[in-house]
Amino acid sequence: MNNNNLKLLEKKLFRNKEYEKRFNNEFLSFYKKQYLNNPLKRDSMSGMLKGLLWGKSQLCRSVELEPLMVTDGDRIIMICLLAYAHRMPDYLQMGFFEAEELNIDAFRMISAKAEEMAREKGASKISASLNIHVNYGLGFLASSYDKMQSFGMAHNPQFYHNFFESSGFSAIEMVSYEKDMRYVERLMSPDTSSKLKKRYNVRVARLSNLKSECAIYTDVNNSAFSQHLFYYPRDYEEDYELFKDLKFLLRPENLLFVEKDGRPVGFMLWYPDFNQVMSIGETVGLKTVIKNNFLGHKIDTFKIVEMGVVPAERNRGAILALFDYCFRCIKDKYDFMESGWVLADNFKSRNFGIKWADCESKKYCAYVKELS
Repeated sequence: MNNNNLKLLEKKLFRNKEYEKRFNNEFLSFYKKQYLNNPLKRDSMSGMLKGLLWGKSQLCRSVELEPLMVTDGDRIIMICLLAYAHRMPDYLQMGFFEAEELNIDAFRMISAKAEEMAREKGASKISASLNIHVNYGLGFLASSYDKMQSFGMAHNPQFYHNFFESSGFSAIEMVSYEKDMRYVERLMSPDTSSKLKKRYNVRVARLSNLKSECAIYTDVNNSAFSQHLFYYPRDYEEDYELFKDLKFLLRPENLLFVEKDGRPVGFMLWYPDFNQVMSIGETVGLKTVIKNNFLGHKIDTFKIVEMGVVPAERNRGAILALFDYCFRCIKDKYDFMESGWVLADNFKSRNFGIKWADCESKKYCAYVKELS
């Protein structure tokens, strides 16, 4: 392989608006290209990426971004969006990483630029696979490369791991779970369910009042995950933007709140696996909404994406109350369940997954490099 023609392109080096526009378009096109003509992959993130590149996303107010491309002659072979979130000052992120080939020299160009930017910002670590915030994705796929990508999860070639494993990054392992729901009559005894209902009230989101519901979600999220690896506090406008983009795909029961004495203490976000009604090369959008409305019966899997409970109510049954309510929502509608990722060293969540699920579904890896 001849690497003499490799070149690192940085948008910030050019002040020409026409060049910046072309750079953004080429960056986005390369990203989308990785999801075209692949029966196992679907594009659910390019809409968010477009908002970041053009500075339209709420996140751009608190995150410094530097998109990079490596070319081999006239051909783009690798992209990465460096991000420094002011609320996560210890980390410089290598997000939206995509590559067409295992080219370590090209990766070193991006890695060197990431280290340079990290030192400029005073960051002591570089993360890889985190796309701005954990709410938008974390982890490269690390198993089951022959399985269909589920909505909101990563699907990448196996060789992606070579870049980071050979460059001083430490792996952070994650796992998702799956369960066959077809023969499950109930998750818990009627007596347990009755006791939970006396202690907690579970309600669906009021999507007609989305802004205030999103604020509740933000407050509970920030409390529940304040000690979680990679999590940093969200503001109301960021989460409102996230749910506003998903609003027409979601039904009220997809966002559940658990309350105690009228106060929200936890939540669960779940939804159908929309990837099952998306065509190859399709970007999530209006077409997905229409297909979900008319072809939703073809989706046989639902995803439990995220759950959180404030510290004071942990281990008291709030999570069980959410599971119980969710089960009633999905009973006889979906055949299978898949969870979002769980950190491998989060033993409480993993034990919960092992108890309630049938088996592990897929493995994922995030990466961190400590700077000396």
